[in-house]
Amino acid sequence: MRTRPRPRPPKLLLEIAMPPRSPIASHFSGKLTSQVRRVLPAYLVLVFIFLFFANTHFFTTPIRAASKYRRELKYQQPLQVSNALIPRKIWQTWKVGPLGFEQRDSDSAKTWPAKNPRYRYEVLTDDNANEYLEWHYGVHRFNRPDLVDLYRELNITIIKADLLRYLVMYAEGGVYADIDVECLRPIDRFIPERYNEQDVDMIIGVEIDEPAFAEHAILGSKCKSFCQWTFAAKPELPVMMRLIENIQEWLHQLSHGKGIAIPELQLDFDEVISGTGPSAFTRAVLEQMTAQNHGEQVTWDLFHNLAESRLVNGILVLNVEAFAAGQGHSDSGNHDSRGALVKHHYHASGWPTLHPRRNHPMYGEVEQCNWKPECVAEWDKNVAEWDTLPKEEQDKRIASKSTLPRGLKSPY
Repeated sequence: MRTRPRPRPPKLLLEIAMPPRSPIASHFSGKLTSQVRRVLPAYLVLVFIFLFFANTHFFTTPIRAASKYRRELKYQQPLQVSNALIPRKIWQTWKVGPLGFEQRDSDSAKTWPAKNPRYRYEVLTDDNANEYLEWHYGVHRFNRPDLVDLYRELNITIIKADLLRYLVMYAEGGVYADIDVECLRPIDRFIPERYNEQDVDMIIGVEIDEPAFAEHAILGSKCKSFCQWTFAAKPELPVMMRLIENIQEWLHQLSHGKGIAIPELQLDFDEVISGTGPSAFTRAVLEQMTAQNHGEQVTWDLFHNLAESRLVNGILVLNVEAFAAGQGHSDSGNHDSRGALVKHHYHASGWPTLHPRRNHPMYGEVEQCNWKPECVAEWDKNVAEWDTLPKEEQDKRIASKSTLPRGLKSPY
């Protein structure tokens, strides 16, 4: 007897009927898939490139860290001729040569060869500086076209002047002095008799020694500095190349941060001081002292209230009276003392007019206090109170200040 097959259980899921695909749709689907496969790598590369340039700082951090490490090793290399003396050369830089000096510049400049007849005297000008750098930093010597190009790119006069003195002193060494600096004593007096001249690689002096202002919002970055309007050095000192490459890195970072090319940069007073001026000079010197001190940090404490010169790893630091007497601060003394070696007349120091300091609309520049604590405290107090005033009251006070007769101070 034949058994009947059991009925199949009903399906629990409904099957959705799909319309049959046309041959045309199948053709284009295959085409699309193959095209995507071909172009996908290119798209991914483009996305990666976009992300890379959008986050260059992040992606290049390891590269920059490795570069900085290699630079640091280079700065710690010993001098090629460690027992050599500082060359007997005097360097000055100016817009024109000695034959074109104004009387006041000529008067100051003549004191250098007059008091140092055994020294060679040379002035680099705006016209011949490029050729000088192309020779020494081109293929003939250091082969650093990047530094030549950097100098050429710059359009800021004071930055070029600062960078040029450092490049010259690295290339040939000697004694550098600003055009408005008068020589009061022979250069042979720069090194005290208790030192062996061969042990001195560099001679610098204190300019500002006011560490009490270290936390001040405006004065803090400038309150501890060495002078760079006069200094002396042996050629090819690592500290000078450290300074030069610090400036190079700073300029590129500034250009990147502001989103403009280096020739288009505009800087204020503090940016100049910290980028290429005394603050930058001081930072490089302290970094070099630390590097040559087995990593143990050398700070400004070592030079605060410096009564006599101090030799630190080949760098001779003179007290503030030597190169910066007569400033009215930092216990700098006066130019009549035996310890005063040069006199800075400041008549060539007009660059701050192009790079202004922070100027409060009511109380002016805190630098006008010339580091006097009572004056700075009063300025800070007035500015703090000003910030609490309504706009109408601020405008009223500014208006009353502008209508005062010359020489009469505002009651505010």
